[in-house]
Amino acid sequence: MSRDVTQTNILFVEDDPNLSMILKDYLEIIGYNVDHAGDGVKGLELFNKNSYGLVILDVMMPKKDGFTVAKEIRSFDQKIPIIFLTAKNLKEDRIKGFEYGCDDYITKPFSTEELSLRIKAILKRSTSNLSNTSGTINQIYEIGKFTFDSTNLILKSNDSERVLTRKESGLLRLLCVHKNQLLTREVAMEAIWGENDYFIGRSMDVFIAKLRKYLKPDPEVKISNVHGIGFKLQVIK
Repeated sequence: MSRDVTQTNILFVEDDPNLSMILKDYLEIIGYNVDHAGDGVKGLELFNKNSYGLVILDVMMPKKDGFTVAKEIRSFDQKIPIIFLTAKNLKEDRIKGFEYGCDDYITKPFSTEELSLRIKAILKRSTSNLSNTSGTINQIYEIGKFTFDSTNLILKSNDSERVLTRKESGLLRLLCVHKNQLLTREVAMEAIWGENDYFIGRSMDVFIAKLRKYLKPDPEVKISNVHGIGFKLQVIK
């Protein structure tokens, strides 16, 4: 069942009062329910009290910046889509945003139409991922001494259990589906991020590094680079 716009509650955290008023009014006009907070602390308070389908965070805010807010949200909710808004267009900031688990990154100034289209795309991907997950019979993968439950985003062994982010889980699932085969960068980026560009590629490299770290306790499991073309999950049986 597709997500109805009118059923989506959005948390919008932005300290610029003029921009906040314009975007909040616009999003409500096109059918979303929007709660606004003017700083990161208030944003987290609202997030902890209410249920949201998407979060929009300004990066530069008083009390707590957007990166910090996103990190705290991700510590107990790995699935909710997050969009960062920023006045900066630095590569480092965009990469940092994806490292903190954002789903998209929009540089000011931007049009309301652009924001609307990005929100729709993210919610569509999110709903599609949930639908695909619920409709797939085998969502448990054995990776050496690890068991990966991609439905519940859990990677565990006899010694540990870790809850993955949606992107970590999605990327690991693709690697499992292509176990001992090449997974190209293009396929992974399109499947997980919905697009293919330099910043997404750098972000994916960060997620690959994290997955390698999680799987490191088993020496018979390895994620290898394939000549800059892609990656291969190798499991020695």
